[in-house]
Amino acid sequence: MEVSAQYFAEMSQVPLIAEYATGISSVPDSIWLDSLIYPAYATGLSLLVFIVSAFRDWFLTRKSSAWCASDTLAVPATSSSFRRRIESTGGPTIFVYRIVQLLGILSLLGICIARFLLDDSIIISPTAPTASRTLQAVQIAIYAYLSVLGFLQVLSHGLLSSRAYLHASWLLFLLWAVYLYRDVWPVATVNLVPVDKAEGLILWVKIALLSVAGFVVPIIIPKKYTPVNPEEPLEPNPEQTASFLSFNTYTFIAPVIWRAYNMRHLPFDLLPPLPDYDHLKNIAGRSFPRLDPLISKSRRHVGLKLIRVFWSELLILAAMGVTAVIGQFAAPISINNLLAYFENGGQGSTVKPWFWIALMFFGRIFQTICDQWFIFTTSRVNVRMQAIITELIFEHALRVRMKAGTNGGEDFSAATTTTTPESASQVGDGAAASDAGDGDSVAGQSSTSNATIIAPSSTSSTNKGKGKAQPELKAAKTGVRADAPKAKEKNIVGRINNLVTSDLSSLNNSSMNLVYSTVESPFQIVLCMTFLYRILGWSTFVGIAAMILSLPLPGFITSRLQGTQREKMERTDSRVQSVTEMMNVIRMVKLFGWESRIATQLNEKRELELVSVKKNRLYGMANSICNYLIPIVIMLATFSTYTVFMKGELTASKVFSAISVFDMLRININSTFRCIPSLVQTNVALERISDFLYNTELIDEYSKLEHPENAEILNASVPEEHKDTIGIRHASFTWAADSASAAVTPGGTRRRTFVLGIDDEVFFHRGKINLIVGPTGAGKTSLLMALLGEMHYIPQGPDSFVNLPRDGGVAYAAQESWVQNDTIKNNIVFGSTFDEVRYNKVLDQCALKRDLELFDAGDLTEVGEKGLTLSGGQKARITLARAVYSSAEIVLLDDILAALDVHTARHIVEKCLKGDLIDGRTVILVTHNVAMVSPVADFLVDIGSDGRILSQGSLSAALSKDSKLLQEVEEEQQVLEKVEQEIDPSAETEKAAEAQQRTGKLTVAEEIQEGHVGWDAVKLFLANVSQRPLLFWVVYISGCTAKFLFPNIQIWYLGVWAAQYEIHPANEVDVGHYLTVYTALVGAGTVFSAFCVYYYVFGSIRASTIIHQKLVVSILGTTLRWLDKTPTARIIARCTEDIQTLDNRFPRALEGLVDIIVYLLLKMFGVVVFSPVFIFPALLVAAGGAICGNIYMKAQLCVKREMSNAKAPVLGHFGAAISGITSIRAFGVQEAFKAEAYRRIDRYSRVAITHNTLNRWVMFRVDTLGVIFTASLAVYLTYFSRLSASNTGFSFAMAAAFSGIILNAVRMFNETELSGNSLERIQQYLVIEQEPKPTPDGVPPAYWPASGKLEVDELSARYSGDGPEILHNISFSVASGERVGIVGRTGSGKSSLTLALLRCILTEGCVRYDGLPTDKLNLDALRSNITIIPQVPELLSGTLRQNLDPFSEHDDAVLNAALRSAGLFSVQDEHDQSRITLDSQIAGGGANLSVGQRQILALARAIVRRSKLLILDEATSAIDYETDSIIQTSLRTELGKDVTLLTVAHRLQTIMDSDKIMVLDAGRIVEIGKPAELLKNEKGLLRALVDESGDKEKLHSMATASNTVS
Repeated sequence: MEVSAQYFAEMSQVPLIAEYATGISSVPDSIWLDSLIYPAYATGLSLLVFIVSAFRDWFLTRKSSAWCASDTLAVPATSSSFRRRIESTGGPTIFVYRIVQLLGILSLLGICIARFLLDDSIIISPTAPTASRTLQAVQIAIYAYLSVLGFLQVLSHGLLSSRAYLHASWLLFLLWAVYLYRDVWPVATVNLVPVDKAEGLILWVKIALLSVAGFVVPIIIPKKYTPVNPEEPLEPNPEQTASFLSFNTYTFIAPVIWRAYNMRHLPFDLLPPLPDYDHLKNIAGRSFPRLDPLISKSRRHVGLKLIRVFWSELLILAAMGVTAVIGQFAAPISINNLLAYFENGGQGSTVKPWFWIALMFFGRIFQTICDQWFIFTTSRVNVRMQAIITELIFEHALRVRMKAGTNGGEDFSAATTTTTPESASQVGDGAAASDAGDGDSVAGQSSTSNATIIAPSSTSSTNKGKGKAQPELKAAKTGVRADAPKAKEKNIVGRINNLVTSDLSSLNNSSMNLVYSTVESPFQIVLCMTFLYRILGWSTFVGIAAMILSLPLPGFITSRLQGTQREKMERTDSRVQSVTEMMNVIRMVKLFGWESRIATQLNEKRELELVSVKKNRLYGMANSICNYLIPIVIMLATFSTYTVFMKGELTASKVFSAISVFDMLRININSTFRCIPSLVQTNVALERISDFLYNTELIDEYSKLEHPENAEILNASVPEEHKDTIGIRHASFTWAADSASAAVTPGGTRRRTFVLGIDDEVFFHRGKINLIVGPTGAGKTSLLMALLGEMHYIPQGPDSFVNLPRDGGVAYAAQESWVQNDTIKNNIVFGSTFDEVRYNKVLDQCALKRDLELFDAGDLTEVGEKGLTLSGGQKARITLARAVYSSAEIVLLDDILAALDVHTARHIVEKCLKGDLIDGRTVILVTHNVAMVSPVADFLVDIGSDGRILSQGSLSAALSKDSKLLQEVEEEQQVLEKVEQEIDPSAETEKAAEAQQRTGKLTVAEEIQEGHVGWDAVKLFLANVSQRPLLFWVVYISGCTAKFLFPNIQIWYLGVWAAQYEIHPANEVDVGHYLTVYTALVGAGTVFSAFCVYYYVFGSIRASTIIHQKLVVSILGTTLRWLDKTPTARIIARCTEDIQTLDNRFPRALEGLVDIIVYLLLKMFGVVVFSPVFIFPALLVAAGGAICGNIYMKAQLCVKREMSNAKAPVLGHFGAAISGITSIRAFGVQEAFKAEAYRRIDRYSRVAITHNTLNRWVMFRVDTLGVIFTASLAVYLTYFSRLSASNTGFSFAMAAAFSGIILNAVRMFNETELSGNSLERIQQYLVIEQEPKPTPDGVPPAYWPASGKLEVDELSARYSGDGPEILHNISFSVASGERVGIVGRTGSGKSSLTLALLRCILTEGCVRYDGLPTDKLNLDALRSNITIIPQVPELLSGTLRQNLDPFSEHDDAVLNAALRSAGLFSVQDEHDQSRITLDSQIAGGGANLSVGQRQILALARAIVRRSKLLILDEATSAIDYETDSIIQTSLRTELGKDVTLLTVAHRLQTIMDSDKIMVLDAGRIVEIGKPAELLKNEKGLLRALVDESGDKEKLHSMATASNTVS
């Protein structure tokens, strides 16, 4: 290294002296190579570029007619113009700095002119200028040009001003650098003098002026804010106006940090604004043309496309990586030369020691700047990539055909459905209830998309329409492997969620890993080997050979690591799917008392997942040991070859500089091997994203563009005479493009594939009300979906077509109501222009006014996630109101009356369907209520159970062809005649009546903790690593101490070895002995390292197991009230993202923190041993790092929490949109939802960018503290210490490691606290309100319950401890086997009574079930022996058998009997090959079944449970009348005589033959008794209702018959 330094010092410098005594023509050529001439060449190039750029700008602005006087030199005469000119330069601050630079240039010009005029002592001939004067003239020309640039940058505007400043600054910097080389560098050498020394004081004045004008001003002058879109300037982020110095030291974020430090919590609004170049609309504008499969037809790997998108950022990363490596070598070069100086006593050195100390200092600062810029750019790419990929998947999901996914190898689908996946209360697995799809086959499909969303104004709807949405989306991670290309998509929504959560997180730091492994790492290895070769000769090649030979081992470990990672992902996906499924049916789990069993199932899956986690961590340990050993093996091979075979002297300068390079090599290899698994994981995630973008089946609107060969078929032109017709001719429709080809599964199980067939044609009447009728499961909803383009269109002839004109707009109301987590008003208006008159009419006609009176906030009440503040009927009417309020000419209504009682349904028919808002619009209505709606209908389509049209035309024509329909209409007519007998004209569940009475907000805001992560949260992990946690941590920390002590001893021992060459000849040094001892020390360090990792892994796995168990138990054990207040997405986030952090990120961060603290203390000890005086600087630096870290952490924790809370709305919007995707596509509001996604993603990006910038702020400052410590130690050891070269080298090594590790210590502390935020979030959910826990005393006798006897005494109930009573002193008794009907108005307490019997709400009084007081029983025992069937049934994904008997307690005979009793067999043909059987697959939430079918299966599940007490809460509301009659008959005949039945019903006929009828009002019993007895009371409410009924005789006869039977 001394050789290279000497070479650098003796580089040719042409002196500027008077020896050039000839004319200009005879000036030697060497003058043109003088270093002072180089700026002249740059000046000429600058002038050329400046002129060309100015002409180009002039031409472009002139051509675009946008030229203005902003780029001219005219100086405005008025002061206001002067101010405008100042503002045009970027503001007063920038203007002043430019003035300072101009003054510096003018001063330099003046000095040069003065010297040229006054310095005539060297002129020999007045006519022949000397070389010296030529150089002076060149200098004057340069400064004159700079002066022109200086005036331009001050007086001109726009691009001209900015370009002038840029050229001037670079030229000044070049001049400054030239003078440093000529006149400052020689000062650092022993034998050189400044070239321009003769200038005396003027030289240093010039250097000072150049330093200010060419270095200080350019790095401290703020940047001018230049908006990305000049027409839409935004508030700039401080980084956009920060100076070079502020930007690279991250000072611009300091105001945020101090503001956060002085506040309890820094709110979102006080964070810096999002830079406009990071707004999603801008980054999407430059990335989507390459990434969006609608726009780009290329099917290249998404990763390659991302490289094209981020090529500029990747180039910056590569440049920063290379320059950081160069800066990193300043330390080993300095150490080598300093120690050589100590070894030789300064003899032969050509460079002074202080230069090497300065090189060490500034080299490390330069490296820090480059490293932080590298990480800054990486984090910015992370944020941009997350935004792009999230939006890309979101927009693509809006095009996907949402088919009902199932969990089996086959797909099951109902013959039809009366539902759509619009519900926000269903899990998003499937598509329509009648989905017959295969699930998204990823085999051989290329059904991607085209350019842009088709505008809703397009006319034909051969493929327009809006895809079948998932009935409910939870913002959680669920997964399906994308690496199995032949696998069937089981859960498309789960898959989409997985892509935007776990897969997207796998892309973090992918740019850094890519650049590091392909550019920085190889470059560093080459430099390391070059350096080692310079000091150790060809022995370096032996080290290289050892490295190459050792590479297969980490390669093998990495491949196994990859395998365990894939296995872990699969098992995590399985657990996450189970968690999501559990949360989707959490109310059913609690009502059925399944908590403990579900917890057991989750824990089993958790155990399997943790086995994979453990294997993954142990392979990671093996990988780490390889990373530790390989550099040491290389070092041993190199040192042994150098000393044994080359007989070289291993001096301290060689040893310790080599050690630092070997340490760099170790870190390099370690980092590279860390990058490889991350890159593998990134590749897997990108493959999954690619598969989704390229192979997911799209609705025909987009898939036809992917398959041009099919476009002609799919685009079968609509005849001109039918352009405005709504209808279908000669076509079939399936729920998937490949559905029709599916017949039987490999196992032979029948596969249910539904086909909607239009053999002839069906055209709906424009401007009229059209009905679609048919039995449950016939395909009524499918016909609507076919019109909307949600089903796959299969033309049956050359004249086939399907058409839904969209010029006038389309509105759609799904049966399974979809509402957004917004106010009622916003749900109805749905982005349309607000018209108060029209809005009030809608409220009246949709029977919503009375409901709004129940809320203090009225229509500003937030409906909550899934509309949890609303009843089913209220959600249905809000969904209807949305369609009615819209201005769409075509309104599609899917069984909107199913969830409503007869009175409300009658109101809707009379007020809405006959109202002025519907008049003149085309309405297509699917309904079971034929008799009620037919009077207002003009056209009717009757669909048979085989999915084909039975008849169309008038009602009479349909009735003449369909005897079954005729029978249903007659029965319904009879029911309608008794409408007036029903008690409540709006008798829906009174859930809404108990809504919040304060602000309309039910959903509680997510908790944001303040300050540092709490001790309780950290203790949650620390205390569960072992049964004896204190002993565990003592052992672990002791092992860590030994693990890091041995490497220190190794370095010290190498110094001892090197010292032998100072006192002994080389041939007397026992190399074998030292090699043996050193190898033993390495072996001991390896053993302790392996022990620590192995010991810690098992402790952390134990803690993860226990914490997960506690979390599951806590969530399953909480109250329904808490579940109602808490969005499901938050709960799922705890069980998925936070648990994943607990498995990996937090344990690794804590392990790293403990390691670094021990490492730091041992390195500091190594410094203090030889330099005791440095204990104080070491403590000072450590304290400074701690202070910086503390200030930083206060801000970072606030931002981290805001970031966690900003992420949930992104996923929530994503989920809500997919759950309502059919409605979104039907209304044509995709663009509005995209805009909202942009807003939420930008909000998240704003927080994430602040979060990343805060990291850079603290890391730069702490690293700078470490550099100062090392440099000060070097000064002390060089000028004030008497240590030997070996001990000095050891101190250097310890100090360098100490200073470098301070940064990592703060970083790991930060990472531990930030990842500990997940522990904090989990801890929050461990202390939520809980239901009473099981106790031994609460276990009932084995015989209990022997009967269904129920006794209620003075029962009162309330929903919360501080809430009002909703049941007041209710008392009644029900004998075993009795059937009791419960009726009452909204808010009367019907559903509250059922919840009180199950102790789901707070109760007082006494309830005895079969003689035992229920308040003394364990809740699981009580609820598992009472069965309730809610109005909205909940089903699990899996087979029908698993739904009926989830814990495998019954045989098939029992299950089939239950299905028969529930009426399933009566509504399907026994010989139908596609009928529902026990092996049929059920999609999550029952998405591939109609609502009626789900209620039948829920009833069958209740029968299987064989409870002595059965509660039906409007359980047959969505079933047609015939099926309802069958079910009621089955309940009367099939249930055991000792089974007590409580029925909450709207239909009096349903409960009139009950043994008792209970009438509730305002939480009190108004009447109770046998129907016949109540009818005898002429003043009784029941008697009044029956007498007013048109079917009084039948109801009396039913009551009499019931009395006779009893």
